[in-house]
Amino acid sequence: MASHKSFATALRRVRKARGLSQEAFSDVSSRTYLSSLERDLKSPTLNKVNELAAVLDVHPLTLLSLGYGGDKPEDLIALLTQVQQELQSLAEPPSSTAT
Repeated sequence: MASHKSFATALRRVRKARGLSQEAFSDVSSRTYLSSLERDLKSPTLNKVNELAAVLDVHPLTLLSLGYGGDKPEDLIALLTQVQQELQSLAEPPSSTAT
C-alpha cells in the first residue's frame, strides 16, 4: 500500500484537474500551507482533508483513495474492493466462537 507521500500528488492532481490555483484555498488554508502539503512537507489532519475536499468539490475519500491507490484504475479498483470487503467484515455480527 502506498504511503501518505502520495497524498501530495493526489492533492496536486485534483487541484489542477479542477483548474484551481493554490490561492483558491485561501478560506481554508494559506498558500504556503497548501504548497507544503503538495510538496509532502506536512501531513493534513482529517479535518483539513475535509476542508480541502470541499474546495475541490470531491468526497474526502476521493483524495485519500488517489493518495493510497495512485493513478492506475486497476490499483484504485483493487483498493476500493479491499476496503469494501473490510467494511463488510466489520459489519458482520461477531461469531459465537470469538472471545
